Parts: sequence; structure tokens; C-alpha cells
Amino acid sequence: MADHTDPHFADRHIGPDDEAVAAMLAVIGVDSLDELARRALPAGILDALTDTGAAPGLDRLPPAVSEAEALTELRAMADANTVAVSMIGQGYYDTLTPPVLRRNIMENPAWYTAYTPYQPEISQGRLEALLNFQTMVADLTGLEVANASMLDEGTAAAEAMTLMHRAVRGSANRLAVDADLFGQTASVLATRAEPLGIKIVTADLRDGLPEGEFFGVITQLPGASGRVTDWSTLATQAHERGALVAVGADLLALTLLTPPGEIGADVAFGNTQRFGVPMGFGGPHAGYLAVHAKHARQLPGRLVGVSVDADGSPAYRLALQTREQHIRRDKATSNICTAQVLLAVMAAMYASYHGADGLAGIARRVHAHAEAIAAALGDALV
Repeated sequence: MADHTDPHFADRHIGPDDEAVAAMLAVIGVDSLDELARRALPAGILDALTDTGAAPGLDRLPPAVSEAEALTELRAMADANTVAVSMIGQGYYDTLTPPVLRRNIMENPAWYTAYTPYQPEISQGRLEALLNFQTMVADLTGLEVANASMLDEGTAAAEAMTLMHRAVRGSANRLAVDADLFGQTASVLATRAEPLGIKIVTADLRDGLPEGEFFGVITQLPGASGRVTDWSTLATQAHERGALVAVGADLLALTLLTPPGEIGADVAFGNTQRFGVPMGFGGPHAGYLAVHAKHARQLPGRLVGVSVDADGSPAYRLALQTREQHIRRDKATSNICTAQVLLAVMAAMYASYHGADGLAGIARRVHAHAEAIAAALGDALV
């Protein structure tokens, strides 16, 4: 095969030329891109796209229509769907996004195009918004320090696991996980644990901590079944045996329930989707992670702190950056080097918009709806 490397920037980045395409096709063993398409696409798809089953082409597309006509046709297709209420749960729930937040934040390029605020001099507004997120999470979880968001709940749980593993001195490599944990969270934990040599022991932790040595315990509040459990006894037992405790907690539920920090948890994690962020067919949503102050240096991800500027006025900046990958490289606390900034800001603004009493009112209404449907289903089954 000929050497098609080229030192020129344009040739490297514009894409393959005819000679390069021909060389790649020769390696694959086909004569043309049309033949490649015929081999790659199932016949049923090709027949739907073309008149003869041959490779699709622009000449076989339907005639052009106006935007209004296209929208009408697409709406007719969408109307054929059966729209049902999603009751799968597992940490993802429908929510009402206040129009003022949707228009001024989610649809505002000043917010949705901005990246992690590395330059505090020009990012004071975003840093303050992220500090509001951290404060909200810390208040609701009853823990002193929260980061500026994680990518989702599953990876937040994985980070909670590795945080506890680092923080606990000793040879223990087992993690106790409650059987009522969300399924997707358990899957991410298993994936992350395997290459680290961590053994996950899954059990009904309402019966207490299993025998043996553990570095950490992970539970869910409320559980995947909807069950609300007081984990304070388990937390005491875990601490007596030298293990830390992490609780995956629903922030809206925490407006009514006892916070994890007050029942003995060392770490809290979860997602903030139901704080005004649409489900979006599963994501993206901002996860969260909070810890006691003594574990702050083990906390992964971005952390916004308050300082003073040259004039002595309050100023915001990214704090404890020596923990992070862009400085410590392979010795960093985590590979995460970003945050779900837009969605974290949405969640923080949602909390500010409703206030503490408003959030508690929403939680009570959700609970009342759950009780009503449980009663109705119970009557139907009887």
C-alpha cells in the first residue's frame, strides 16, 4: 500500500482524496463506495431507500418540499407514536422546566457554549453559579463540601467507590453494595471495580454488613424499589469496622428526608436531573458528589472556592486544582477533568427559583401522587 502521509495541515484534516479512498477500498477488497454500501447495509434497508435495491443515490430521494410542508409531514409521523408516561424511574423522572430558566439559561449561548471556567478573571458569573450548585448540594446532603458536578450518577458512584478506597488505609479491597441500588449504577460500579481489583459484595444491607473486611459501603436513598431505609445503624456498624459509607441520594427527596450526612454517611452522590432538567431520553444530566471536609482533597472534579481579588473584594476561583489531572497527571485523584456546567447551573437556578419551601412542596406533591397510584393499584389488584 502506498504511503499517503502528508506533512501539510490541510491535507491531513480536510479528508481523504481520491487516491487515498482507492487505496483504502483496495485493502477492504471492494471496487467502489457503492459496493461498500451494498455490502454494509442489510438488503431490507437498501430496498427501503432505493427503487431497485442498488446503492442509495440522490436521484432516488423524494422531491424537495418547503420547511412548513416538511414539518407537517414529520408531525404526522410523530402523531403515529403512542405517547405514554414513563414510570421506569431508576433515578430519572419527569420535571417541569420553568420557561424563564429554559429561555435564559438552557437556550442562551452565553451559558450553553461556555466551557469549564479556567480563567477566573472573566468567569465570575459562571463560577458564582457553580458555587450555588455546590452550596445547594452541600445543604441538601448535610455534608460540608460538594464539587461542581459529575458527568452522571453512575460515574459519581464509581468515583465515590475509588474515593473511599483511597481514603481508607489498609488492605481491604471489598465493597458492600445494597441490593436495592439502581441497576445502571451497579453496572458502572462493576465495570470500574474489575480493573482495580475491587470485589463487590451485593447484599440486602438492611440485615447489616456482611462478614469480612470492607473499605466501603454503598446504599441508595430511596432505593430502586422506592423503599426508604434509615441507614444510620449500618453506618455506625461500618465505621466500627473501619469502612466508609456512601449514599446515593435523591436531592428532591432530601428536602423531606434526613440528609445522608446526619445519618452517618461520609459521601453522598446522585444526579440532579429532576431539578428542572428534561429527561432527554436518558441524559445528559449533572451528577453530584459531596463529602465531609476531611475528605475534600480526595474529591474528584472541579471545585469552586471563594477568595479575594487584588482590591480585597470577594472573588471566585477554581480551588485545590493540584488534585486534578491537568496538573498531577497520572497521580490525580480522578480522570474527570470537566463538569456538566450547563446542567449544574440549571439545577442550581431551579433550586433558587423555587426556594426551600417550594422544593419541599414539590416533593410532598410527588409523594402524594405516589401514594395515590399505589392505593389505586392496590385496589385494582384486590
